[in-house]
Amino acid sequence: MKIQLYFKLLLITFFLGCTSNTSKPVVVKIIPKPNHLKINEGTFILNENSIISVDEEFKEVSEYFKNYVLEKFEINLPKDNGGHIIFEKDEELLNEESYELDITENFIIISAKTKKGAFYGVQSLLQLMPFETNKTSIAIPCVAIKDDPRFSYRGMHLDVARHFFSVNFIKKYLDLMAMLKMNTFHWHLTEDQGWRIEIKKYPKLQEIAAFRDETLIGHYSDQPHQFDGKKYGGYYTQEEIKDIVKYASDRQISVIPEIEMPGHSQAAIAAYPELGCTGKQVKVATKWGVFDEVYCPKETTFQFLENVIDEVVELFPGKYIHIGGDEAPKTRWKNCGHCQNLIKKEGLKDEHELQSYFITRMEKYINSKGKKIIGWDEILEGGLAPNATVMSWRGTNGAVVAAKQKHDVILTPGSHCYFDHYQSDKENEPLAIGGFLPLEKVYSFEPIPKELSKREAKYVLGAQGNVWTEYITSPEKVEYMAFPRAVALSEVVWSKKENKNYKDFIDRLTYFFKYLDAKDVKYANHIYDLKGKLVNKNNKIHYELSNITDQKIYYSLSDENMNIEYKEPILITNTTTIKAGVFDKNKQKLGQTFTQNINLHKAVGSKITINIAPHKSYNSGGKETLINGISGNNKRFGDKEWLGFSGEDILIRIDFNKPENIKTITTRFHNGNGQWIYAPESLYISFNNKEEIKFPVENYGELLVNFKESFYEKNIKNLSIRIPNYGIIPEGRQGAGFKAWTFIDEIIVE
Repeated sequence: MKIQLYFKLLLITFFLGCTSNTSKPVVVKIIPKPNHLKINEGTFILNENSIISVDEEFKEVSEYFKNYVLEKFEINLPKDNGGHIIFEKDEELLNEESYELDITENFIIISAKTKKGAFYGVQSLLQLMPFETNKTSIAIPCVAIKDDPRFSYRGMHLDVARHFFSVNFIKKYLDLMAMLKMNTFHWHLTEDQGWRIEIKKYPKLQEIAAFRDETLIGHYSDQPHQFDGKKYGGYYTQEEIKDIVKYASDRQISVIPEIEMPGHSQAAIAAYPELGCTGKQVKVATKWGVFDEVYCPKETTFQFLENVIDEVVELFPGKYIHIGGDEAPKTRWKNCGHCQNLIKKEGLKDEHELQSYFITRMEKYINSKGKKIIGWDEILEGGLAPNATVMSWRGTNGAVVAAKQKHDVILTPGSHCYFDHYQSDKENEPLAIGGFLPLEKVYSFEPIPKELSKREAKYVLGAQGNVWTEYITSPEKVEYMAFPRAVALSEVVWSKKENKNYKDFIDRLTYFFKYLDAKDVKYANHIYDLKGKLVNKNNKIHYELSNITDQKIYYSLSDENMNIEYKEPILITNTTTIKAGVFDKNKQKLGQTFTQNINLHKAVGSKITINIAPHKSYNSGGKETLINGISGNNKRFGDKEWLGFSGEDILIRIDFNKPENIKTITTRFHNGNGQWIYAPESLYISFNNKEEIKFPVENYGELLVNFKESFYEKNIKNLSIRIPNYGIIPEGRQGAGFKAWTFIDEIIVE
């Protein structure tokens, strides 16, 4: 077909030329990065005389492209048996998502095995077209691309239960996913705070479970809790869901609904109290966290859930149903006669095996409907259901365990894939749940855990970015939190590992922002944010600035006038404040001003050892951050200056470079009890390996707990600080029964 068309269309293209009203060709900077790309000389001119020729199987994809060109550029592309823009089938390509895009001065040829591959070829083609134009002809650069994805599962998640989002916004979200060649939308539809899917058999889910009386204001850790007093909620009708699923399908995106069980089910129990263990009336949750109200594993509950599943499977043609399975407290089950009798009857060991019984029974029913289940990694506890796919969010260990048991896994660890975390350490960032996940860390993610063999790695389907919405109340904030981190993840799951390069990605992302601007996406732009760190250079303390872009850096040590060009690390001789910025060639500042206060106290530059390593999710700065002269963020604990320890006692030793006289030791602890973080009740200090002295830590319930003690110690060569963990979190509080976390900031020695 291709050879026949070449000769026929050469005659047509002779009469088509570049007019004066033709756009300039764009720079070739495609995201995600194609596996093989060659840029050739020349351009293809697309205008109203350009004819589409299409294989019947790719008709829907060609219509998508035709409609895009019509809406975007007001160019109506005709169709014929012969054409300049050719969609052709190629059975010899690697897999169903592979494509080849060949653009010459006379033709655009998209070759694919299936319409999925053809669609991804179109997405690359669209990135070779202008982001905005008023031209009647479009110049498209000549390229040759051969491309296919690294992973089969490339997902984005959206929680619509904590906060509800319109059908139009869901469609915009899907459009952005499609642009990035993402193929799975994980739709989190049920929660303690709201039930968002119409189930016709159970009208109270729409009348009661879909609405809460009010919503928490501010952060969960803020005390006392305050509420807005406004009824909040909503749900999607089944017709709206069908519309969204069809819209996603047209963009080669499969939709996975999540119906949480057995936990995160308080909204449903509020509508139907008989589903709980107590049978008592409860309300739809108005604040965030984990709640004791869970489904009771009795026949009434299973009948309810099976009836819900019956309606769900009719709405979602994909092969998966997500059943949650995470954060299900066992308090109600432990005190429930029915649950305890069921444990004995079924020969179960404990409540964890009861949860496995619950999940396995529901999996069997869902399998009978021709679907597979996905669950969060807690479904591993008590034994994994036979055909379950595990979504590993508490690090990568769940993925390792499941893959070694020959179960499919999807990686979505909080450390790299939770886009509700802060993405900048600036104090003016919008309120978020916590954590710190900058763009570069997302891009650095490797979905295949190193513990897996090559054979076991085949069970890793891919990865997914999660957008939980406790603190995301508007579409604009969803966009701010998800983009550009979702852009980075798209390259992680599509492009070959060896092709990835962060600096090259940033160069392409800077250009890609223009496409996001054209789509009115309120993304976060931290590309020009500076990074800084203290370094010991020739036994002198210096401060090193860096930025991923090639623009120049100017700084000041005294005022806002940043007029010193940064060429080498800055010598620090006393306590100071650095102000710096990135500037273009016209010396216009790009991005926000970088400000860093440096307290050159006596421990800075000393040797520090800790008996245990901080938790890997809260150790981005390393142990040296405790004595680097830089205090952590005042409003949150997730930046690189805070270190987090999970449930252990901590012993810190500081060896000074020379004997020091010590007058004060100051530090502080985060006390975010709602996130399982507790300041210690006391700590112990010793000097020069002598006996420890106990000091109480005065805690008035604030989020930041300060410790400061005065001394008159001379000739101190070393000091040790022992910080006992708070211990087991009391009943009735978030994380009850688990050991608390300890978060510590700078240790200031003066």
